[in-house]
Amino acid sequence: MKDIYENPLCARYASREMQRIFSPDFKFSTWRKLWIALAESEQELGLDITDEQLDEMRAHIYDIDYAKAADYEKRLRHDVMAHIRTYGDACPKARGIIHLGATSCYVGDNTDIIQMREALVRIRKLLVNAIGALADFARANKDMPTLAYTHFQAAQPTTVGKRACLWLQDFLMDLERLEFELDHLKLLGCKGTTGTGASFLELFGGDGEKVLELERKIAAKMGFAASMPVSGQTYSRKVDAYVLNVLGDIAQSMYKMAQDLRLLAHMKEFDEPFEAEQVGSSAMAYKRNPMRCERVCSLSRFVTNTVRNTADTASAQWLERTLDDSANRRIALPEAFLATDGALTLIINVIRGGRVYPKVMEKHLAEEMPFMATENILMHAVTEGGDRQELHEAIRQHAQAAAVKVKLEGGENDLLERLLADPAFHLTREALESVLDVRKFVGLAPEQTESFLETYARPVLEKYAADLGVRAETNV
Repeated sequence: MKDIYENPLCARYASREMQRIFSPDFKFSTWRKLWIALAESEQELGLDITDEQLDEMRAHIYDIDYAKAADYEKRLRHDVMAHIRTYGDACPKARGIIHLGATSCYVGDNTDIIQMREALVRIRKLLVNAIGALADFARANKDMPTLAYTHFQAAQPTTVGKRACLWLQDFLMDLERLEFELDHLKLLGCKGTTGTGASFLELFGGDGEKVLELERKIAAKMGFAASMPVSGQTYSRKVDAYVLNVLGDIAQSMYKMAQDLRLLAHMKEFDEPFEAEQVGSSAMAYKRNPMRCERVCSLSRFVTNTVRNTADTASAQWLERTLDDSANRRIALPEAFLATDGALTLIINVIRGGRVYPKVMEKHLAEEMPFMATENILMHAVTEGGDRQELHEAIRQHAQAAAVKVKLEGGENDLLERLLADPAFHLTREALESVLDVRKFVGLAPEQTESFLETYARPVLEKYAADLGVRAETNV
């Protein structure tokens, strides 16, 4: 249907894997799995629930009648009750024990946690592949000199590999944060209407230990080590904020890297992948716009702004529960993950398929080298017997004159020719060539790159070796 709005995160950007995690099938089949875990645990703790009822529930996890559920919801104005009735129609023997003792957040909140866990695992996989791609890129370019910039003004040389390690380090820090939140995710559990467990205490005839054991059993069945220690009707919405902060951190790193690549593309030092029939502009046929990196920045900006949304929601909750979070969270949580998924896929695609241009880098280095080399030339001249203070003043005057020629006259930087011609410097062309060896200006950049890759990147890539090799294809 093309006459209704279609979410571009699904149509254009996010992977099928991430879309599956937030799909109706995943969500509502998880609701049914949670109802089964509840019923199984209640049976194990002595409630009158038969194996026949449980078998019937297990047989109908995935055959969800969405039309019937939609009809129920239209009449009942309650999504959980609509699906309880739909499941009950498919399981007539079990109808009376589905959702026994639970409140709506038992399926709603627990499923949100399960979805976020699955989605974080997907993001981790993409993040590891971005780390792997950057590590390969850094290693391949660890010795390639390039001009470094501070304030986007020419500074001293570095290497392409060392610069890539700056991006890589950010992603490694993001991975640490992601692992922390993933390790600390807990189910809401089954605490009833206001988190007191009163309904379950009634079911178990006042046996509080069985209420606690019920929650432990459900958590284990759903693959969690624990449930939230205390709650109102919902789990604390700070959990959402914590998780989206991780996505926001990754988005910051992606934006920084993609923006750097856009600047380098402007200077013609880097090109992102550009396909044979790709069009850069509808008007200017010669254009090769860095559209993938621009899209990374666009999606990343969306994610970082969504982080604030979850912070607002967490702070606006009333007492044990309010419902003004519901519609918001249905949008904010999935879309933050979908956007992060799409942007990370692009990051991998760009680094794996991008191209650097050493000759352009050499040209930019040569343009700035006369200014950067003056300190080394000064030291050389002093060793030849010159007076440092007089030489320093001479360099200052020559540099200003060369700058005038470059900026006002549009000419070439002739500072080195001026210094060669000045007898105070005792400078020969051979000595100048030795001074100008760019590898003397990159410091420890190659060694730093190799050390960083070996010490920090390699252990991570070995730990997650099974996750490497994802296909990073773009839809558009």
